[in-house]
Amino acid sequence: MIALGLGCQQSNDANKHAEAIAQQTLTPVQTERQDGLEEAYFASGCFWCVEGIYEEIIGVTEAVSGYSGGTTPNPTYYDHGDHAETIKVIYNPLLVDFKTLLDVYFGSQNITQVNGQGPDRGTSYRSIVFYQNETEKKLIEDKISTLNLRLDGEKVAAQVLPFQKFYVAEAYHQDFKKKNPDHPYIQNISEPRKKKFEKKFPELLKENQNKTE
Repeated sequence: MIALGLGCQQSNDANKHAEAIAQQTLTPVQTERQDGLEEAYFASGCFWCVEGIYEEIIGVTEAVSGYSGGTTPNPTYYDHGDHAETIKVIYNPLLVDFKTLLDVYFGSQNITQVNGQGPDRGTSYRSIVFYQNETEKKLIEDKISTLNLRLDGEKVAAQVLPFQKFYVAEAYHQDFKKKNPDHPYIQNISEPRKKKFEKKFPELLKENQNKTE
């Protein structure tokens, strides 16, 4: 257990060191608003899980699975190098804001797990929250500071990185949960994680909005 804890600490230190360098040397890329819609980018374990969560939120028009956070050009599922599995969230800012998407992000994961979520372990599954401007960066930092105060000696593991580029994943990864509801991973990992999220944020769910209309 001691060796495992030390390994996690070393991994987290390496991630935070890379984060500091990225923030110092990279300028965040601001995506352009299209048809009134904006984009946000989050990595939090397997993108099959995260995509399914964000697509349930009022104001989110689409969640796209892909890769980001690294430098490897043209990543693929079997060779995405230092990238993490990432979700592009396309949303209507009149219906949901970045702060709410951030609350969902941290509220739907194990915030202290380093390099992974649940059984998915490794840098491909590390948590990253991306910012495109200083306003988003401050919201992220404020949220993490608040969460850290509530933790008993632990720290939020997610990296905070300036957004650079997003690579869309292969077609068979898109809407994977919807297309493969009986897949063992979906049944045993994705669905339980989604249900925990639903219990925390019932007021944000599209299905509950439809019931009241």
